[in-house]
This record gives sequence, structure tokens and C-alpha cells, in this order.
Amino acid sequence: MSTSDPRHYDVILSPVITEKATTASEHNKVVFKVARHATKPQIKEAVEKLFDVKVKNVNTVIRKGKVKAFKGTIGTQSPVKRAVVTLEEGHRIDVTTGL
Repeated sequence: MSTSDPRHYDVILSPVITEKATTASEHNKVVFKVARHATKPQIKEAVEKLFDVKVKNVNTVIRKGKVKAFKGTIGTQSPVKRAVVTLEEGHRIDVTTGL
């Protein structure tokens, strides 16, 4: 891995490990939870520097917060921005290992 700027860690918060994200990884795509203020070029730069890969495309989606009840207590989940990063052919990221 190459040397990275600390602000890249502020852009990429964590990988998303769900059944749908795992299925997407078979098609050279990786899903990350990112900062709400992060732009697509910032996300692309952060992923390329942190994981030393070549990014082909970045798509983002903001999941709106939901109202959830747990043991009778009602709370709200905050909105989350996710980035689906498509990697160039031949590049891979194993999100199960830490940075």
C-alpha cells in the first residue's frame, strides 16, 4: 500500500459487508460507507491512494434515515451515504482484511 493522506480516512468510513455488496464484488465492485460531504472525485482519489488500485467508476447513493423501534423504544437512524466503486479489470480489494 502506498503512503496516504490522513484526510482519505475521513472520506472512506468503512466497507459495507452485506449479501448484496458481496454479490457485487464478483463483478469487480466494492461498496463503502462514505462521508456525507464527499464528492465522487474525492472518493475515487481516496480509494486509489488507500488500496493502491485503479478506479473505473464511482456511483453514490444516500439512504434516508428510518424510524426504528427496539424493545419499545423508538429511535431514528441517521442518513448514510454509500459509494459503489467499480474497479479496473485486474484490480481487487479484499474488504475482509483491515487497513
